[in-house]
Amino acid sequence: MREKWEKDLACLVVCPRCGGKLEANAHRILSIYNHEPICMACKEKEEQRPDYEELSKNLIEQWLSDAEVHYGDLAGYFYHHFNPFKC
Repeated sequence: MREKWEKDLACLVVCPRCGGKLEANAHRILSIYNHEPICMACKEKEEQRPDYEELSKNLIEQWLSDAEVHYGDLAGYFYHHFNPFKC
């Protein structure tokens, strides 16, 4: 069974952070700060924060480890960070 975050990410039509509308072909991504799905404009703002690089590196290392060792990555979410609308 898929987890709720996968559906939230794939079906996002309005960014919860900025309120911007997302078309079906717009990319979505999870925030590294609170793991909510956000639009790419909000992701670009995240990337400007001074702690982004270190936090991102640490989270990616942990996610890859968890995905490979414990769960596998059948949907490809950990390797394909930009996820299209799938609803």
